[in-house]
Amino acid sequence: MAIKFGSFFSRTERLCTEKMEQGSARNSKDGDDDFEDVASELTPLSAMADSFEELAALVKSKGFSYDLDLKTFCDACSLVSVLFGCLGIAFKFAELEYVSKVSDLTEAAASYATLNNILDIDVLNDTVRTTGSLSRNLRRVRQGLDLIRALFQNFLSSDYYCLKDAASEAYTTTCAMYHTWAIRTAVYAGMYALPTRDQLLFKLNETEESAEREMQRYIDASLPIIEYIDNLYISRNTSLDW
Repeated sequence: MAIKFGSFFSRTERLCTEKMEQGSARNSKDGDDDFEDVASELTPLSAMADSFEELAALVKSKGFSYDLDLKTFCDACSLVSVLFGCLGIAFKFAELEYVSKVSDLTEAAASYATLNNILDIDVLNDTVRTTGSLSRNLRRVRQGLDLIRALFQNFLSSDYYCLKDAASEAYTTTCAMYHTWAIRTAVYAGMYALPTRDQLLFKLNETEESAEREMQRYIDASLPIIEYIDNLYISRNTSLDW
């Protein structure tokens, strides 16, 4: 399956820039409350939170037996790409891997309706862990979602005011164990090029207060989705140590 790094990645960077420009162009003609509502709706963080809250509501109401729509899932995951694009070179490898895997899953949605469908096919063909399989791609996307969740959790913690420390700990606990020494070394070296907290907030068109609200929303909403994905493998007697 062809991987479209360039076009997909450029779209995510343009979206990040467009969101910032939209935020700068807003006015308060309808009052301060209306301005805050519009700002909340249009920022990358609020878009992420909205989408994952919708997915989480489905999973919570219907349980792990629910057959989650693949296209809907991919649409939500594509919004997370914007955040990766705002983090700079330290997360370039994670971004390229995440974007390519979401792109592959999005293309697959034309043939497979749900997440269960892709697991069923790969289990049947014994290709769940095979490089390039849709089940492996889904596993990597899940790790990307968890990486951003952990980053947000650390960002909001008083123990990690520095973004570099927050990001380093998030990477260590969610993705490092699955990467080679060379990749880990490059990621940790790139942490020094991360934007500051203020620079990241500016890129995301958020204040400290609004970022805390939207990040917490994503944290809460992503957890049941991550658990749902894990259960897809566990229920098929596939371990998660890869």
